[in-house]
Amino acid sequence: MWSRYGVAFLFLLPAIIFLGVWVIYPAIYTFFRSFFGQSGFDNFVGIDNYKALFTSDLLVTAIKNNAIWVAVVPAFVTAVGLIFAVLTERVSWSVAFKTAVFMPMAISAFAAGVIWRIMDQQDPNLGAINASIAVVKDAINPPGVLSDAKPSSDNLQGTPSGGITLQNPVQPGDVAKLGLTGIPPTEVPSSAVQAVMPEPLQGGINGVVWRDFKPGGGNPNEVEQDELGLPDVDLALFDSNGDQVATTTSADDGTFSFDGLEQGNYRVGIAASTFSTPFEGVAWLGEKLITPSLLIAYIWIWAGFSMVVIAAGLAAISRETLEAARTDGANEWQVFRRVTVPQLLPVLSVVFVTMLINVLKVFDIVVSLAPGSVQDDANVIALAMWRTSFGGANNFGLGSAIAVFLFILVIPILLLNVRNFRREA
Repeated sequence: MWSRYGVAFLFLLPAIIFLGVWVIYPAIYTFFRSFFGQSGFDNFVGIDNYKALFTSDLLVTAIKNNAIWVAVVPAFVTAVGLIFAVLTERVSWSVAFKTAVFMPMAISAFAAGVIWRIMDQQDPNLGAINASIAVVKDAINPPGVLSDAKPSSDNLQGTPSGGITLQNPVQPGDVAKLGLTGIPPTEVPSSAVQAVMPEPLQGGINGVVWRDFKPGGGNPNEVEQDELGLPDVDLALFDSNGDQVATTTSADDGTFSFDGLEQGNYRVGIAASTFSTPFEGVAWLGEKLITPSLLIAYIWIWAGFSMVVIAAGLAAISRETLEAARTDGANEWQVFRRVTVPQLLPVLSVVFVTMLINVLKVFDIVVSLAPGSVQDDANVIALAMWRTSFGGANNFGLGSAIAVFLFILVIPILLLNVRNFRREA
């Protein structure tokens, strides 16, 4: 008996001790602790902690978010990995591409969360995502030279959002004065110089748009010394019917002109595009978009793992079956859908089930990526367990109940994974 079982027992003993100390005993202790209150084993509460899982708004949000994770991440990671694995078979630089895609797996999820937190900053000058959006947005709709301003006289009416128009009609040979105030010195364009009152233009309309503010006082609606012209202001000219007939922009001294006009009454206005605000960024880390931002970051991390595993399965597929399908007249999409994917189903199921387990216990990327102000909105079960037990509340009874609940959720998936492994064996 000793020679048959004793030696094996001695070899297994260290593993049994470590499993007992680090896995079995904590699991049993956590289960019993979940039936007691915050103060300890002297406060038996029954299943009240488990009721709190479905009555506390914070915990209900965590369960809902985990449901979103389960519904989105495994499917997307598997699909992206499959697409990458198939496409990289057809390019000569597949090794470099696979290396780049797999690179996030070389760092921890916490570090990846820090990276994405920087990339998702709302300020386009800091966040790479919003900076990329700003490049496209500014190319389509460039920002104006001013963000806000007010008319300095009653002759000008309107608002920055709708444009500001000179109410008194002007005719060719007149000079239009468009004074603006309420402009902070920091928003005055750097190329601005002393405003100049232009001379009348024969057959046209001259004008000036300037910052009608003189340090120490001055006369409203008068161009004076130390008052700066406003360059690059978008100006429009309207006829008596209100139709726009010409546009121009102001010079560094604020002057502008409309040439070659017929006789008649016109109105000069500052276009709303002058006050178009720069792109301020999308609040990726705000309460509405924090969960999608987390999902994108997590898919980015695990897409490389999925690609490598599926690529290994793809390499094991017999090329004869693929060539036979093509010989029978199948196109590439039909070969992929009816031949490649069915033969990859065991590998795809392994990736899918692995991701199910991972997303149920996701924790570190939420802590590092979600700011403290929105962690309640981004909450997941594992994070709720940690915050309840160790985040200041020190409610180990409720924290243990959350841990048991999470363990119960993982068990069916683990059994499914074991079943798949036995079937393949």
